[in-house]
Amino acid sequence: MAAPIPPSSIRAAGSLPFPDQPAGTVNGDMPFDHIVVVMMENHSFDNLLGDLGRTRGDVDALTFDSAGHASNSNPGPAPVTPVKAFPFPNTAQANNVTQQWKATHEQINGGAMDGFVRSAKGDQEPMGYYTPEVLPFAYSLAGTFTLANRWFCSAPGPTYPNRRFLLAGTAFGGTATNNDELLSALEKPPPNGTIFDRLSEHGIGWANYFTDIPMTTVIPRVLEHFKHIHPRSEFFEACEAGTLPAVSFVDPAMGKFAEIADSLAALPSFVKEALDRLDPGETEENPDDMYYGERWAHEIVEAVLRSPAWPRTLLIYVYDEHGGHYDHVPPPSAIAPDDIPPKLQAGESGDYSMYGPRVPAVVVSPYSRRGGVSNVVCDHTSVLATIEHKWNLPALTSRDANAATIMDFLDPGQAALLDPPPLQAPSETGPSGPVTRTA
Repeated sequence: MAAPIPPSSIRAAGSLPFPDQPAGTVNGDMPFDHIVVVMMENHSFDNLLGDLGRTRGDVDALTFDSAGHASNSNPGPAPVTPVKAFPFPNTAQANNVTQQWKATHEQINGGAMDGFVRSAKGDQEPMGYYTPEVLPFAYSLAGTFTLANRWFCSAPGPTYPNRRFLLAGTAFGGTATNNDELLSALEKPPPNGTIFDRLSEHGIGWANYFTDIPMTTVIPRVLEHFKHIHPRSEFFEACEAGTLPAVSFVDPAMGKFAEIADSLAALPSFVKEALDRLDPGETEENPDDMYYGERWAHEIVEAVLRSPAWPRTLLIYVYDEHGGHYDHVPPPSAIAPDDIPPKLQAGESGDYSMYGPRVPAVVVSPYSRRGGVSNVVCDHTSVLATIEHKWNLPALTSRDANAATIMDFLDPGQAALLDPPPLQAPSETGPSGPVTRTA
């Protein structure tokens, strides 16, 4: 576990990154004017990009023996039958993994990282990983731009808590993804608001572009900013015209089988009706086929790379949580965002003073270190910290006030990727193409 930050160096909620300058002051040392945030769903670092351990010594991925077999394992139904990490042959996903609060703590097991198979009742699915042949876009992105070796989800639990950390710097008590959590947020929104409130208060342009349902509705009060919420088609138009706002959040289609889609049915009837019409999910949450998420993400990132605004654009590509999939790196301790404790159920334990498992994250910029890595510890509030440091905005909580920005991923003195190579798209046929789910 990482050593705790000395109290004397901890910034408080509401404090400015640069207290000697007015809030809203633009930081010219950060080489971008536009930030694009893409958050996908439910994959750990080792699950999505574990095969990089075969070819790259700078990436902390799975470990491989001389025969090319991954040696990482977890105890099976009995300790004498370990389940080793194994490659998935295609883009199909099964339902035999879980990222619920209790299960995630069992998977981490005090840092042993040996409870993934047990949490799946002995199923081997949590130990599977993807290869470049199956996920060509993910590996192409990670190999071109700067990859995070130490980006952890903000809380050891599922979608809602982690996406709320992304937007508000706190889960404000949340530990689950369900109707009760959503209705609770309607009654008790984040105590200090969201990053969208901060941006609007200081006249900084922003938009949430969505494919079917805005994922920002994990905090329902975001709907109050309805004039900033736009369909994905307008994102492509803004990219082509070079008119992206200062901050953009871009959401894939969640699909009718997504856990978050089930809970959003608690919102007004027009949301439920929209969910009934959804196409295949593109978030990469199980059981949706990974092909559709790869295809969606490739289109989004390529639109940014080919935009006239690219020379001054930063894109953060990250996953909300690990989805119950194996990762070998123990999450370190974290600064609690506020005094709001998690709403624990019977048999649950833990709080917000520890990150969740590691997730894939790539920082995409002309100033990214080509094919590089960053070993700085980050979590989803690093997105908030980056926005706050760019425009000198007050921190929402203690967590984002003290989070690292993404500046370690960049070389501000060299735009080595001003003319980036095309990223590899998934093929409609072969290992990267869509298949019928078999489990």
